[in-house]
Amino acid sequence: MAKHEELPIPEYSTLEPVYDEGSQLEEAQLRFDNLKSKFIDFFGRPPHVFARSPGRVNLIGEHIDYEGYSVLPMAIRQDTIVAIRKRDGEDTEKVLRIANVNDKYQICTYPADPEQEIDLKNHRWGHYFICGYKGYYEYAKSKGVNVDAPVGLDILVDGTVPTGSGLSSSAAFVCSSTIAIMAAFDTSFPKKEIAQLTCECERHIGTQSGGMDQAISVMAKTGFAELIDFNPIRATDVQLPAGASFVIAHSLAESQKAVTAATNYNNRVVECRLAAIVLGIKLGMKPQEAISKVKTLSDVEGLCVTFADSRDSSDPVLAVKELLKEEPYTAEEIETITEESLPSVLGNSPSSLDVLKAAKHFKLHQRAAHVYSEAKRVHAFKDTVCSDLSEEDMLKKLGDLMNESHYSCSVLYECSCPELEELVNICRENGALGARLTGAGWGGCAVALVRESIVPQFILNLKEHFYQSRIEKGIINKNDLGLYVFASKPSSGAAIFKF
Repeated sequence: MAKHEELPIPEYSTLEPVYDEGSQLEEAQLRFDNLKSKFIDFFGRPPHVFARSPGRVNLIGEHIDYEGYSVLPMAIRQDTIVAIRKRDGEDTEKVLRIANVNDKYQICTYPADPEQEIDLKNHRWGHYFICGYKGYYEYAKSKGVNVDAPVGLDILVDGTVPTGSGLSSSAAFVCSSTIAIMAAFDTSFPKKEIAQLTCECERHIGTQSGGMDQAISVMAKTGFAELIDFNPIRATDVQLPAGASFVIAHSLAESQKAVTAATNYNNRVVECRLAAIVLGIKLGMKPQEAISKVKTLSDVEGLCVTFADSRDSSDPVLAVKELLKEEPYTAEEIETITEESLPSVLGNSPSSLDVLKAAKHFKLHQRAAHVYSEAKRVHAFKDTVCSDLSEEDMLKKLGDLMNESHYSCSVLYECSCPELEELVNICRENGALGARLTGAGWGGCAVALVRESIVPQFILNLKEHFYQSRIEKGIINKNDLGLYVFASKPSSGAAIFKF
């Protein structure tokens, strides 16, 4: 039997396999009916096919996927649905018309040209669809798939993953767009290839994504979190303890990953790359060899472990502590070690050059210490879930690991913000066994591990202690609270619907 990641995206003629039953199914049916109706209003004809991809919450393993390390997310029920129609042969207008059921997003029109450049200085929501569009054509050609001349497409999008929440609304949009395009053109690839492809797609918008968001959105299974490994991508089911639930709460600080990439997300990617190269050199590699061969901290972990081994340890953080100074490095100090200019070290990539223009200094010690310690916590989390500990002991251990992860993200990686710190503290004060920021950080959501029995009271307490003052200030509407704080069990992954 083929492995889960080798299978294609499932195709259904009804909603039940994805949306289960009861109120969730009724709500989904209304959404799809509304989407079809609005599609006809916008474009005059019904869509040919629908594709959906979910958002995700990362339980542990933050900012380490782009360093080659395993992560442990689960899909959530919130998703992005893309309805698509290929323009008929007699309709010669070769444009992509991208509309949204949410009036906040104006219709975007692009040429039906897979070679088009995305204007990153003029950020438009439709760019995320173009990421998938360009990526599909690039990949299909690389696989020898016969792609006909581009045709016009009509697209309508309906997303329920809150934007800027750290729940991966952008990946849900890029994945559902790419899968919709594939379905419209009657092509199919294995899930693991789509996960890799959609990760590369998002780089068209200037984010150096590591692949976790796309992998879980494409490969999730109902009822399981997934341990996602990279190089090659694969997913291992992780059954979470029955007596616990994860509550996701939005800090109400929006995390605009693509907009702030040069100072936040991509800055950390660059710092990790530089930390890895400097470690490689200090552990005996020639500068030119380190620059050409070392891309991630995982590339030099073996050298770090060998170094630690000589000191009766197996912890790569020991090498970080002894070989990288805690004070920030200047560009000149790193260039002295690498014997090359930083733009050249980083391959003159546009996103990295943007980081160099914005950065005053580089915290190599802290970023490397976070990555190595967080990578260990992911496997400790999985091992704890698979252990024969009592449920009480298991939940306590999982909570401790989440708390340690948050401390590392906040202090060593500096990707938290005041609102997240306040929210995480309120979660812990009101019964969470563990709570941490999730997603890129700098805003977005926290995730809390909570005993199933106290979930309703826990959510009420969050409403009182965190959200009530924001409602009174008019930051959010009381009726929208369910969008900002909710409990979640692991949901299913991407799917195609034809009906």
